[in-house]
Amino acid sequence: MMRDGTGAPLRLLPWTTPDGRPCYLSTDDDCSRLSRIADELEAELLGSAAYVLTAARSLLDEPAASDRELRFTGERLAEALGDALRIAASRGARLLGE
Repeated sequence: MMRDGTGAPLRLLPWTTPDGRPCYLSTDDDCSRLSRIADELEAELLGSAAYVLTAARSLLDEPAASDRELRFTGERLAEALGDALRIAASRGARLLGE
């Protein structure tokens, strides 16, 4: 778990910098404005992942699905999995920090 200069745990945020590096939040207030924004984005990303999974299952049941459709779906699944893993890491770290 990442910590700030005082030893307080940092929250891994559900977004990255423009060059792909992780972003962290240092706060002792789980209800701060930025914490709430992060919570809302996590919920949206998980909802999106559920939608992508449903669509992918439907496409995989279609024998006539094209290579292009399957590739697009695979890319979206990889993005959704990456988001879900980042959220799981963030939430797991916060559980361990409590």
